[in-house]
Amino acid sequence: MSSLTLRSVTVRLGGRAVLDSVDLDVAERETVCVLGPSGSGKSTLLRAVAGLQEIGAGEITLGGRDLAGVPVHRRGVGLMFQDHQLFPQRDVGRNVAFGLRMRGDGRAEAERRVAELLAMVGLPDAQRRAVGSLSGGEQQRVALARALAPSPALLMLDEPLGQLDRSLRERLVVELRQLFDELGTTVLAVTHDQGEAFALADRVLVMRDGRIAQSGTPPEVWQRPASAFVARFLGFDNVVPATVTGRAATTPWGTLPVPDGTPPGPATLLVRPAGVRLDADDVARPAPDDAAEGGRGLRCQVLARTFRGDHVVLALRPERGPDLEATVPLRGAPSPGEKVTVSFDAAETVRLPPED
Repeated sequence: MSSLTLRSVTVRLGGRAVLDSVDLDVAERETVCVLGPSGSGKSTLLRAVAGLQEIGAGEITLGGRDLAGVPVHRRGVGLMFQDHQLFPQRDVGRNVAFGLRMRGDGRAEAERRVAELLAMVGLPDAQRRAVGSLSGGEQQRVALARALAPSPALLMLDEPLGQLDRSLRERLVVELRQLFDELGTTVLAVTHDQGEAFALADRVLVMRDGRIAQSGTPPEVWQRPASAFVARFLGFDNVVPATVTGRAATTPWGTLPVPDGTPPGPATLLVRPAGVRLDADDVARPAPDDAAEGGRGLRCQVLARTFRGDHVVLALRPERGPDLEATVPLRGAPSPGEKVTVSFDAAETVRLPPED
């Protein structure tokens, strides 16, 4: 069952369609994360659902209820922002209880709910602590507890972990996912952090120019981007025009293998960095002039290498075609200035529609 529904929702600001006829369904208990570059409309989408941004056209319903004209505090949504927006003059308990008091809950019931939520977010017995005494991560937990306190039909998060350091973000993402599963909460979140979105979401939306460029599960979006725009937004740089014929594609890098069943014709080709393979003994064994045929033996110079924990990312300058990015194991990774030859793995190659 759909909890949140948007139909042809349009928002215009300064004559420009910041949201352009957006359709979206979010199921009950589903966590949907919205990604996109600055100006793509992702924050406007959140604000429109919350009632903080008036829509020019379309319809938004929550639990089957049309939200047209419904003020923010009556929409049944919980809001959590990047800057927490806690009340500094109130202690933790009174911050969390704010929404409960607004809807008229009694003192005893509010105190019970506050204690329950603070225990859930890992801050048991913190009711009397001053907000100013909390770390950034603790403030984030209090803000989450406050947003969850009235048991909203929809929890909306705007860059919820953006101000935290990476290690804390990674830990809180896991805790949030577990908490949402436990509570059965429906969540719509906006984030600029792809890792955060892919770890937290059941479904990821990528927005472009006020429209949804792709919607899918994290594995679907990561493994099969819907367009060159989505591929580049996800950080894949090995994207080139191509013509597919049978099990091969003609590209600026030469003839590359493609998976069986790849539709023929003009296309855009994505080769994931893991699909750019350094040939064994490539430095000692120069490639023949025609070695690039069949996707083998393209000669390259290493421009740079970046350590990423358990692997190295190489920036390569091929003898023809645009620069390449490859991932290789730490051990034996070549240094900048070295010459290598590479081949391409069809399993890591994705056919995309031709670019606009």
